[in-house]
Amino acid sequence: MQQLRLSGTGGQGLILGGIILAEAALMDGKLAVQSQSYGPEARGGSSKSEVLISNTVIHYPKITKPDVVLAMSQEACKKYTTDLMEDGVLITDSLYVQQVPEKKYKKVYELPITQTAQEGLGKALFANIVALGAIVKITGVVSIESLTKAVLARVPKGTEEVNQKAIQLGIELIKE
Repeated sequence: MQQLRLSGTGGQGLILGGIILAEAALMDGKLAVQSQSYGPEARGGSSKSEVLISNTVIHYPKITKPDVVLAMSQEACKKYTTDLMEDGVLITDSLYVQQVPEKKYKKVYELPITQTAQEGLGKALFANIVALGAIVKITGVVSIESLTKAVLARVPKGTEEVNQKAIQLGIELIKE
């Protein structure tokens, strides 16, 4: 089972990102549970979306110890990485996270997620989709095909092409 936490601030689209990831898992024939929480501020407060993906029955619908944490803000990095497994993967947005926790993790990816969305697509709005492309490239938790289908099923009509490009930009952030 993979336990993923997408965290940042309200308005970054991470709740939607978690929903898309869970839907992509279902399209791949896996089981998935998605939950979310956010501060009372709606925009600007901390938010997180958690996704459990498994090939077998999921008995408990909450994350116990995440394998993967995406931190799109410094506050989220501080708040939501404390229980990341030592052999886990930490992915941060280098624009907003300057201090990565001292704890040693299996892999730490400090990626220019928001900067890539701004420069490659003209809007930071697509950073969540860029992040999903990177997560899927790093973990292989779902197929790129299912991720693309899930994204296209959720995004507003007329933005399909730019969202596909956002996925591709996220994939390209990960060097072999």
